[in-house]
Amino acid sequence: MNIKQQFKEGLITNNPVLVQLLGMCATMAITTSLFNGIGMGFSVLIILTCCNVVISLIRKIIPNDIRLAIFVLVIAGFVTIVDLVLQAFIPALSESLGVFIPLIVVNCIIIGRAEAFCQKNPVGASFFDGIFQGLGYTCVLICMCVIREFLGKGSFGSGIFNTTNGIGTGSGIHIFPSEYGALVLTLPIGGFITLGCLIALMQYVLKKNEKKKEAKEKEGANV
Repeated sequence: MNIKQQFKEGLITNNPVLVQLLGMCATMAITTSLFNGIGMGFSVLIILTCCNVVISLIRKIIPNDIRLAIFVLVIAGFVTIVDLVLQAFIPALSESLGVFIPLIVVNCIIIGRAEAFCQKNPVGASFFDGIFQGLGYTCVLICMCVIREFLGKGSFGSGIFNTTNGIGTGSGIHIFPSEYGALVLTLPIGGFITLGCLIALMQYVLKKNEKKKEAKEKEGANV
């Protein structure tokens, strides 16, 4: 188990959203405020890590023919727990995210990691895979939230800063008047535009690093 390699893959080289292109529907839908991004990101991180551990523990006794059904059952159990906890302790977040919390049950990131990684690896590696893949997903959400909120509305940290009646009610820090913002970024199409730009940037960086690596290998071979 190489923790450093797993960390790098989760955040950069195998990022679930920007590289694997998974879980993009929720990513585009809820990234309108920092409050939503952090809440959704950590919800997925917790569920993904718990599911990874449980599926890894029972991987050897799961019949191959019904493994996907078992995966969904495990995921649904943890999603229900997280959903009820949010409703009880952070109702503003539960209301803001709405149906996207229950829809984590069919989130391709969680099912994909269960199928591609957890059923083939021990508990320790699966635990760290859940942590780092979840962090990679959360970082993308936060990045999109900051970009869309700042450029679209001229604010930062809506739902978190300048709260009036508890967390989730804050208006955020206003940096410039909202009428000067690119309001299109606050609309659903703004999610497509922002995510597309981030994916393009990630692909550019990865290809650039790959070319540098190939150039160094050629130099070493020539020597």
